[in-house]
Amino acid sequence: MKLTTITMVTVDGVMQGLGGADEDRRGGFDRGGWVTPYADNESMGFLNEVYGRADAFLFGRRTYEIFAGSWGTWDDPGDSPIWTALNTQPKYVASTTLTEPRWANTTVLSGDVAAAIGELKAEPAGELQVHGSGGLIRWLLDNQLVDEITLLTVPVVVGQGTRLFPDTGPDAALDLVDSRSTPRGVTIQVYQPTGRPRYETATPTPST
Repeated sequence: MKLTTITMVTVDGVMQGLGGADEDRRGGFDRGGWVTPYADNESMGFLNEVYGRADAFLFGRRTYEIFAGSWGTWDDPGDSPIWTALNTQPKYVASTTLTEPRWANTTVLSGDVAAAIGELKAEPAGELQVHGSGGLIRWLLDNQLVDEITLLTVPVVVGQGTRLFPDTGPDAALDLVDSRSTPRGVTIQVYQPTGRPRYETATPTPST
């Protein structure tokens, strides 16, 4: 099973509070809902396609609770591939504190998370998707468990908030396998990690 991450970020790399003003106010973040003005038919069509091919979902606790409190409580609209996927496919949550998940078809991974994810990835086929869940994505990248990274970069700089990639962390080379843009300027890029980057070696200055 291929593990893919799908993340909406601003141009300055922020992923916090994209959906609404009160979605995630940690650290005094007051610029939530930045994705809404840039949503268009093409970006939504892409997301519908992505969710529609998911065989299972993996979440960190905070993103899981946001999704469970929204997608998990809304009535079936009858025409949403995202709603259908989230409410019918298996969901896994990496958490040591969540004990009673309120969303049907949820399994909590609270022990050896790396081993549990390894078992899921050992399935013969399918796609395990991670949406949001920045802390979990960083941990998955640290442990080289990610097969594909999709970034939807929204043309806005918010100037504050939690970023997908930390100021310091492991490095990774990426192979761009798909790229497109939407009418409202959202760029969609799909990458596959290919190991560590290659860097130039400093040339010693000859002595005179």
